[in-house]
Amino acid sequence: MTVPSITACNDFVVKFANVNGSGSASANELFSKSILRMGVPVSPRNIFPSNIQGLPTWYEVRVTEAGWLGRRGGRVELMVAMNPQTWDADVADIVPGGYLFYDSTKPLPASKFRDDITLVGMPLTAICNATYADPRQRQLFKNIMYVGALSQMLGIEAEVIEQLIGEQYRSKEKLLTANREALHLGRDHAREQIGEVMGLRVRRADNVGNRIFVDGNSAAALGCVYGGATVCAWYPITPSSSCAEAFERYCAKLRKDENGRSRYAVVQAEDEIASIGMVVGAGWNGARAFTTTSGPGISLMSEFIGLAYFAEIPVTLIDVQRGGPSTGMPTRTQQSDVLLCAYASHGDTKHVLLLPEDPRECFEFAATALDLADRLQTPVFVLTDLDIGMNQRLCGPFAWDDARRLDRGKVMSAEDLEAGRDFGRYLDVDGDGIAYRTYPGTHPARGSYFTRGTSKDAYARYSERGADYIDNMERLLRKFDTAKDLVPQPVLERALQPTRLGVIFFGSTSPAMAEARGLLDAQGIHLDTLRLRAFPFPQMVDDFIAGHDVVFVVEQNRDAQMKSLLVNEIGTDPAKLVSVLHYDGTPITARFIVASISGSAPVPVHCASTQEQVA
Repeated sequence: MTVPSITACNDFVVKFANVNGSGSASANELFSKSILRMGVPVSPRNIFPSNIQGLPTWYEVRVTEAGWLGRRGGRVELMVAMNPQTWDADVADIVPGGYLFYDSTKPLPASKFRDDITLVGMPLTAICNATYADPRQRQLFKNIMYVGALSQMLGIEAEVIEQLIGEQYRSKEKLLTANREALHLGRDHAREQIGEVMGLRVRRADNVGNRIFVDGNSAAALGCVYGGATVCAWYPITPSSSCAEAFERYCAKLRKDENGRSRYAVVQAEDEIASIGMVVGAGWNGARAFTTTSGPGISLMSEFIGLAYFAEIPVTLIDVQRGGPSTGMPTRTQQSDVLLCAYASHGDTKHVLLLPEDPRECFEFAATALDLADRLQTPVFVLTDLDIGMNQRLCGPFAWDDARRLDRGKVMSAEDLEAGRDFGRYLDVDGDGIAYRTYPGTHPARGSYFTRGTSKDAYARYSERGADYIDNMERLLRKFDTAKDLVPQPVLERALQPTRLGVIFFGSTSPAMAEARGLLDAQGIHLDTLRLRAFPFPQMVDDFIAGHDVVFVVEQNRDAQMKSLLVNEIGTDPAKLVSVLHYDGTPITARFIVASISGSAPVPVHCASTQEQVA
């Protein structure tokens, strides 16, 4: 069967199939960044196992001058097959007319190929064996060599990659020279031995602008520095560990006094329970403190979360969500901790959730969470996920204001106490549900109180009187209601024409939803969209649902957790909310959203291609 080879410029998907631990990650990232430096937006995703080295790993790069940052889904135009274990599945992923780049050192039978794709073989292992004596060098430089070959065939400028290599090894001249040599070995071979066989091209553009390329975990860590955090206690867990590690790196640069002394504490605790205990203690003592974890960690932290809620202690938790339940899929993405975090701990609890869509909002919301935790004197969760947290993504630059002042909320000073102000630790004097607190040691004789996880009266005195308990619990509800106006507000976008159809979405579904909206518009399915950015839900959410006949709720979990939260908190008719659920561990795609909505929307649909599901 003869299928014409695909030709495309600045609009295709490249997928690298490698072996975990082979050193391919930095080479694949080099490939992505080189395209980005040519002004063409990319959206890469690292797909890796939760086990030790030797198992399959993939790195998927969507090249899109149009700027779509969601995963495209479906099959790929160019497969770089470097793992014999996954060969058959990788070859099957290539779209007809696509390209297979592979190591041709060892001849393979014809049955291992397809006749509807273009084969691009290069004897990478043979070249490396002839060039390098050290086995590790052979493996590492093979990765750089295939980047060089691909750059030649795709039209990526050598100078761009050389500059990136120079930045990476600026203080290691020997490695810099060796990597550049491997790069040109690959480029020279592709030019002299392979030629012009690739119909895919990268052409210099100007569509990146002033956007930056960063992962959400690093962004959230920097946001914690910006937000005034001085204490981080954590226990390693995928996919959140790099957030705490990044915080420590940033603090080493930014949390030193004029004498070079550290003004921060980062503690790797013995487990999640210990880590949240340390954060609660630091928050009680007046420090801005946070922990970073994932769903299993939140489960273990629940009792301390309840203590912080009932004793009203500022705590910030960054939950980088992954697939569950139990160990689940540690290296896959989901939005499956929504209900766990909203009602964490036993008894009647409600917690503030912030829902960033990209690394920029990870930065902003981490700082905001620390402010809100102090202002509301309560645990505040920042819910990201693996897709945002561990993958680099284009986003707007961070806004850093040196004049920013920390919002410490209602704190009674020594002067206030000396002047005779009435201090009741759980006394609501303003009607907003938020009481005044004092820091330990504020005054030698006044302002002290017993911090209780048990029931108490407004002056923190132990009490099991039903009236005192009810008064306290209702005050906590007033405080939660106050939070509605303090949290980041939803983002509303109206359709091109009036419509009775709406969509609610949040977090990492945002890039796919932006692309899906344009595709649905082209079909005549017009939707108003509302991106949730926090819980509790502001009044705008209630009004949005009330103003539409059907509202689709797009989320990445099995049990429609955000829909359940909307029904529970707003009291809307569940039949009015139509779930769009994606939970296989891969990021949701525009194709999936379009197929789901066009199949459910109460309007005629004429485009059969929208029924295509994600492969």
